[in-house]
Amino acid sequence: MSDHSPDQEGHRERLRKKYRTSGMDAFHDYEALELLLSYAVPRGDVKPTAKALLKTFGSIKGVIDADMADLEKVRGVGPASAVAIKLLKDLCALYLKQQAMEKPQITCTSELVNYCKASLGGAKDEQFRVIFLDAQNRIIDVETIQEGIVNQAVVYPRKVLENALRQKASAIILLHNHPSGNVRPSDADIRLTRTIQETARVLDILVHDHIIIGENRFFSFREEGIMN
Repeated sequence: MSDHSPDQEGHRERLRKKYRTSGMDAFHDYEALELLLSYAVPRGDVKPTAKALLKTFGSIKGVIDADMADLEKVRGVGPASAVAIKLLKDLCALYLKQQAMEKPQITCTSELVNYCKASLGGAKDEQFRVIFLDAQNRIIDVETIQEGIVNQAVVYPRKVLENALRQKASAIILLHNHPSGNVRPSDADIRLTRTIQETARVLDILVHDHIIIGENRFFSFREEGIMN
């Protein structure tokens, strides 16, 4: 059957109509991916590709968290499809970041944690970020301070605080991920946090929290009583 088959065009339109009338709750996981891929692949049957993605990565979350290079190894996935999948995650993270930034005040709200999970939850390498807050605890900006291969990110407290001064921040929230999925802080994590907190105090900058993001979990130093 040709990729230009009216049957395929009709199938795509039925998927779109199903989504418009019933939403995502009416979809199987492969149908959700199929609908997404239909916008990246102009013509043809993308159902086998959607099912192959789920078989390879195990779930919708696994597909969206996958590296672009790994996505393109799946039969039927080209650059356009890989970009569409990764764009979906980045747009979600941007939405959640802006949602958190719209809060009148923020320390460790659910909106912030949702952004952190969407942004870092599936990352393969360790990243250390700082959320800069003004005197009313509103987000000024979020900066990635250090990126490194798994378990080898090196963070310098001086860089964190220099950036806080440059941002004219009154407070900061530290954020990093554990690609292993284990969100318990290491001794090095605790030492780093205390060093930054003690140095920031001299500069009249508050450290509200240090959040560690795992695959589906998070750890808050403040909530666990590690920070005073």
